[in-house]
Amino acid sequence: MHKIGILSDTHNLLRKPVTDILQTCDLILHAGDISTPQILKQLESIAPVYAVRGNTDRECPESLPQTISVELYGIQIFMIHNKKQIQEDLRQKDLIIYGHSHKYEEQQVNGQTWLNPGSCGKRRFSLPLTMATLTIPKTGSFTIEKICLESGKSASERIPAVTDTKELVRCVMRETDKGKSVEMIARHLKISQDLAEQICRLYLTHPGVSADGILRKMGL
Repeated sequence: MHKIGILSDTHNLLRKPVTDILQTCDLILHAGDISTPQILKQLESIAPVYAVRGNTDRECPESLPQTISVELYGIQIFMIHNKKQIQEDLRQKDLIIYGHSHKYEEQQVNGQTWLNPGSCGKRRFSLPLTMATLTIPKTGSFTIEKICLESGKSASERIPAVTDTKELVRCVMRETDKGKSVEMIARHLKISQDLAEQICRLYLTHPGVSADGILRKMGL
């Protein structure tokens, strides 16, 4: 039996519960947004890694591919960061892995498994921290286990009611445009620094995004 750890969108943060799980795995699959080479090296010190480039992986080596198509222990696997960018013919694949949305998703489509392990790095608002493991027995089909690391954000990170959230996002966007630091924005708006950092990151990594667009990415 083989066990593979599947994760995405770590955004320069490897939590101890994540590394503890990966220590039990034969291989690691990362669907992008690693952010820095240090995280990649840390993963490689645990087990062999297959990783694709995400939209925030500017500091990672140029050799990091946009897609990976590989057979592992008899399973045909395709991996990409953003599934909207798929151009390949995937009809022969058993498992398609992607990330980007930070939301766990597992679907069966035409006999194939489509999997987004979610994010187990920096939390995005109310979304839970998740990853997955893939177990491949010597005979029979593979199984996927969803792993929930946390159910959601802590009390100190709670955002205002939805009716106030759009204005909060707009305020963070305006303060960001003024060149203010995340710490200054958090202090000025009386919100957690983590919340301010997440809104800023969404705003800066998605050029032209509106407050409504950020709200949709927040799942609100």
